Amino acid sequence: MSEDADRHAIKMAKKKAARDKIMATKTDKKGLIIVHTGKGKGKSSAAFGMIFRCIAHDMQCAVVQFIKGGMSTGERDMILSKFSDICAFHTMGEGFTWETQDKTRDTEMAQAAWDKAKELIRDPANTMVLLDEINIALRYDYIDINDVVTFLSTEKPEMNHVVLTGRNAKEELIEIADLVTEMELIKHPFRSGIKAQIGVEF
Repeated sequence: MSEDADRHAIKMAKKKAARDKIMATKTDKKGLIIVHTGKGKGKSSAAFGMIFRCIAHDMQCAVVQFIKGGMSTGERDMILSKFSDICAFHTMGEGFTWETQDKTRDTEMAQAAWDKAKELIRDPANTMVLLDEINIALRYDYIDINDVVTFLSTEKPEMNHVVLTGRNAKEELIEIADLVTEMELIKHPFRSGIKAQIGVEF
């Protein structure tokens, strides 16, 4: 090997030893509260990636969509047509708030979605429950953030994972979460006049 390759091998061996030492201390397991927020694209996409990972491992899971309405999406169509036996899917919203323009109705739908979410989270058979766009419902106070925080802190089964997506996650939710990722918007085709496209956005 060249001198540069030798140096690289030694450096990587040291990194591996340090990494192995750190990993040896990580022995605990617990059900996680996971939040995907921020203005960037990919919050729901990343969450559905975890749902499909559960499906691939034959782990029962569930999805509750709080805002998105009846529009067909690739994730929903695939789960309903091929994996409904292992992943319950509930689309509880009627579209984005600027489309419905009916706060009373939006609040009723969000409350119904939250009731369904609690039912699914309480079920210890569900390894993961995705609450898609719940942060939007919380932002507009369709659901009480204190109710959500109290429920997740006291009633979520110990080993169940709950994933919550949407912009503007409340600080109270971030505080109790185990994993929080903020998607940062750097560039988006919508600003250049390109509409949402099948296979990318839905």
